[in-house]
Amino acid sequence: MRRRGEKIEIEVACKTVLEDVAIGDSICTDGVCLTVTAFSEDRFRADMMTVTAQKSGLDRLAPGASVNLERALLPTTRMGGHILQGHVDTVGTVAGISPHEGGYLLSVKVDRDWFPYFVAQGSVGLNGVSLTVARTDADGFTVSLIPETLRETNLGTLERGSPITVEFDIVGKYILRAKECHTKGGGIDMDFLRRNGF
Repeated sequence: MRRRGEKIEIEVACKTVLEDVAIGDSICTDGVCLTVTAFSEDRFRADMMTVTAQKSGLDRLAPGASVNLERALLPTTRMGGHILQGHVDTVGTVAGISPHEGGYLLSVKVDRDWFPYFVAQGSVGLNGVSLTVARTDADGFTVSLIPETLRETNLGTLERGSPITVEFDIVGKYILRAKECHTKGGGIDMDFLRRNGF
């Protein structure tokens, strides 16, 4: 990580995500969409604004830390999870990790302002990993992790109190925004239609 004025340059050592990579491509890094500015056979560099690094928690990464990486979705690819944009909403805190039926339950605490954005059996992105909300809790929500997810991502290295990036489902965000506009009189209802000659 190198600070350069108002931006931070991050360099990530990796292999698989570099197949067919080009300058300007997007690589999701722990849930944050970053643009490749340079690459070699075993690493890539990207720039991010300081505010992005702070909001996502990437500014707390130390050299040697593992991160989850994912290339941009191709329109010809099966989508195995929900739509993640790499636009982190907040940083939550790991409230607990416990074994459960061959996997683990991971509880995440978030500010109450974010409670309308998640529901049981809904989708959430944690450190860029698409997951299903197993249940809602008093302080946040809990997801279920299978052993494969723990092996292939950095979620298996988290401990109680660890920060974790959270991206809520984009569909839910649009629905909440539409409801908010409607409540403030900005929506289309029967009164609106009558006033406009329909």
